[in-house]
Amino acid sequence: MSQIPTVDLLALAWFVAAWIGYTWYADRSSRRAHSLRAVMFAHRHEWMKRMVERDNRIVDANIIGNLLQSVSFFASTTLLIMAGLMTLLGSTDTAIPLIRVLPFTSKVTHILWELKLLVLIIIFVYAFFKFTWALRQFNYCSVLIGAAPNTPSPNVNEVYVHRAAQVSTLASKDFNQGLRAYYFSLAALGWFINPWFFVGATTLVAGVLYWREFHSETLKMLALTGTK
Repeated sequence: MSQIPTVDLLALAWFVAAWIGYTWYADRSSRRAHSLRAVMFAHRHEWMKRMVERDNRIVDANIIGNLLQSVSFFASTTLLIMAGLMTLLGSTDTAIPLIRVLPFTSKVTHILWELKLLVLIIIFVYAFFKFTWALRQFNYCSVLIGAAPNTPSPNVNEVYVHRAAQVSTLASKDFNQGLRAYYFSLAALGWFINPWFFVGATTLVAGVLYWREFHSETLKMLALTGTK
């Protein structure tokens, strides 16, 4: 640890605290009416109500297929990024001299360079697990659509609708957390410049995520188009 400056350790601590803190806040606040997750749950619930009423559910299967495509794309991309980072980790002796000649970059040691790459690798490993779990949950949701009851009983339908909407929401939650890892990985790139840029980028990313999930124009429009 003596080869890692204190300011870099503090910047890394701020990064971890900001990510964990924001995730805790976003998940805890997702039950509020004025949040993207809460608004989208209402739309998913309405979608599942319409799905149960339909005899032909090709439209619903197509929607799930589109969602699966998006998640699969990010899962595959994450694997490619991890492969690139592992290759870069094995080329430390070549990469460090190139970084040192760049302006505004702080002094880089071998152990600090490898720590930065390991942090990025951990971020994308986390993202991969989130994307693959979201992929499985969307698959489960497609099974629920196929097994939806064709019964006139409102009580049976309402229970099924709520559970199907909840599974879709949980899948979306993990997909969002995987995307959030991509955002914070962009902040982690700032560490390669200097630790203060890293701190600023982390704060900026957390602020952008907060604004989009709780105060964006998209949220306002989704809330206005909500059905009762």
